[in-house]
Amino acid sequence: MAPTSAHRPFGAVLTAMVTPMTDDGTVDLDAAAHLARHLVDHGHDGLVLNGTTGEAPTTHAPEKADLVRAVVEAVGDRAVVVAGAGSNDTAHAVRMAEQAADAGAHGLLVVTPYYSRPSQEGVYRHTVAVADSTDLPVMLYDVPGRTAVRYSEAVLDRLAEHERIVAIKDATGDVVGALRGTRRTGLAWYSGDDPLTLPFLAHGAVGVVSMAGHLVGDLIAEMVRAVDAGDLAAARASLLRQLPAVDIICGSGNGALRSKLALWLTGVIPSPAMRLPQVPADEDEVAAVRAALVSAGLLQEA
Repeated sequence: MAPTSAHRPFGAVLTAMVTPMTDDGTVDLDAAAHLARHLVDHGHDGLVLNGTTGEAPTTHAPEKADLVRAVVEAVGDRAVVVAGAGSNDTAHAVRMAEQAADAGAHGLLVVTPYYSRPSQEGVYRHTVAVADSTDLPVMLYDVPGRTAVRYSEAVLDRLAEHERIVAIKDATGDVVGALRGTRRTGLAWYSGDDPLTLPFLAHGAVGVVSMAGHLVGDLIAEMVRAVDAGDLAAARASLLRQLPAVDIICGSGNGALRSKLALWLTGVIPSPAMRLPQVPADEDEVAAVRAALVSAGLLQEA
């Protein structure tokens, strides 16, 4: 596993990796291994599998385990591999965690239970049950825009006392809350929103779980290094170079589709296929993304 520290328990630059599929919707493990190596070659010291961007709601348990196994084998000790163990069914989330651990994952990403809108005590007990199910370190995931439930400060404080809960991916947009949270809990904070990564880093975050990293991992790593060195001017300059890719991936509201489409157009994966209820990009969106990639210097004009 890549070198980590208590300060950065999962590394600094992680991408929520897409799950490549063949045109008929079969998970393409060879393409996933190739993509994982490509990302690690371009600035990443961590990868997150089987999250929302990885289409976790529509991939099944054996596929998730096979994906973890293939990526761990592909990247070896060059990156931390974090596996999603997210469900609104606690027993299911526990099984996912156990299967990820058996497949060789280095850590778990645990989201608040979505849709059912449990009480804060329910959120706490769910998370502890998953954290207790393996020996792997846990990154919490706070994304109320998808789950409708946010961790309360009191629950975060309680969860931070758990020996294996060491970090949080913050997709709340609450930058000042991150500053308060890092000081109060001691958890390692990771930005979960590419456009806000620099503000989060400036407020005490240690890294990012990105989508734009599919295209600009090297630039994100450069920005993190600049913040570490106290050079915010260099960090801003790096962010400005990232913004075209951030706009491509994050601008449509469907980062999974845009990530796959951009990776396919740039030749990194062989197909942009997705599973329903996600549908392929239409001709207009393909043309728009192709033009944006050319404009950003990420694709040569045909």
